Amino acid sequence: MRSEIMIVVRDVEKSSLWYQELLNLRGAHGGSDFEMLLDEDSLILMLHRAETDEHPALVSPTTNTPGVGVLLIFRVKDVDKVFETARTMHADVVDEPHENPQARQREFSLKDPDGYALTICGPGPVGSYVGDANTS
Repeated sequence: MRSEIMIVVRDVEKSSLWYQELLNLRGAHGGSDFEMLLDEDSLILMLHRAETDEHPALVSPTTNTPGVGVLLIFRVKDVDKVFETARTMHADVVDEPHENPQARQREFSLKDPDGYALTICGPGPVGSYVGDANTS
């Protein structure tokens, strides 16, 4: 089993370019309503326009605020490289790369253009959980 994540965004094209630049992904669909972002041939994230009829569960009927209660975690090979890209992009960085002793990994946090919380993580100290780091 594997999960495929789709998030609601206000501007699919803008968000697509943001994620492509930050994580070195490529768009596989394109358009103003829907995008699929890939790392090589692996689907990493789907973006969907906020105003949608085909997926009514995407936006709560009581709030139209994307990202509430969601943390997107991206495991990468080089946390510091992605951090420098985020700074160059003037992304909303929440903290600097650091060792998280509980998760036994190196990580930092930021917000995407729609307010989604992201954690970028990767290999930390020797013996740490490395997982599958396919992204650059």
